[in-house]
Amino acid sequence: MKEYKNNEDLIDYLISKNVIINDKEKALKNIEKYSYYSIINGYKAVFKDENNNYKENTTFEEIFALYEFDKNIKAIFLKYILEIEVVIKSLMANILAEEYGVENYLKLDLFDVKADEELVRDFILKIEKEIEDNYIKHPAIKHYKNTYDFVPPFVLTKILTFGAISKYYSLLKQSDRQKISKYFKLSDKLLRQILINLTMVRNISAHSDRLYSYRNKYDISFKNIEKDYNRKEYLCNLYMIIKSMKVLLDEEKYQEFEDLLNKEVEKLKGKLIVIDINDILRIMGYDV
Repeated sequence: MKEYKNNEDLIDYLISKNVIINDKEKALKNIEKYSYYSIINGYKAVFKDENNNYKENTTFEEIFALYEFDKNIKAIFLKYILEIEVVIKSLMANILAEEYGVENYLKLDLFDVKADEELVRDFILKIEKEIEDNYIKHPAIKHYKNTYDFVPPFVLTKILTFGAISKYYSLLKQSDRQKISKYFKLSDKLLRQILINLTMVRNISAHSDRLYSYRNKYDISFKNIEKDYNRKEYLCNLYMIIKSMKVLLDEEKYQEFEDLLNKEVEKLKGKLIVIDINDILRIMGYDV
């Protein structure tokens, strides 16, 4: 489509492409609330045949069910990645304070000697800017800067994004990384790989991009998590993320997470006609 179309035009356009609209009024409301682009362009691919035509009997409602499934699992992932983020931040703050004190832990020589020096310098500058930007917004930052002229690690980690924490972890000395990864019974390399991917998943979930078909070239050494997994491609997928989260969450939290995901899968299964739930599970990376 190269020109503007209003929502009515978009419904007519879908009908012209042989998509069935069972409830036009409801479809219009959903397009108005969530946008045509987000629903159709984001989720139509699995409903297309090899000639790029919609499969026979494809309905708007079925495409929307997949959109809703993805929207719901993104909320679930956000909740439990936040749980992991809190633990990682706590572990990191404790190790930094224990090893280097609460004041001088941002010195260049306290980072990994194998890391690119310019990269580390740039990261330290970004951390200092983050402290400066949060001086007014975060009372604890203001208190420590005014009272002691420094910010301890247990306060700093609270204002850093998950992406910044992931980066911070990758630049720590290996001995410090290992102290954190040991908590999860993982190698520091494997934890670094997981954190890179969790950062991507968190950002996708927070910014309304498509999650169920997640692929990332930053691989996870997944044989160290599930040795018998039959990989179909050498890219990280959502199944690998789910099972990686299992090693970072405590048993009860992971069970909650898995139960919520399974509930969404079952809900979607009951709404699919043209495609099968296994089509979606395979895209997610499940070996079905």
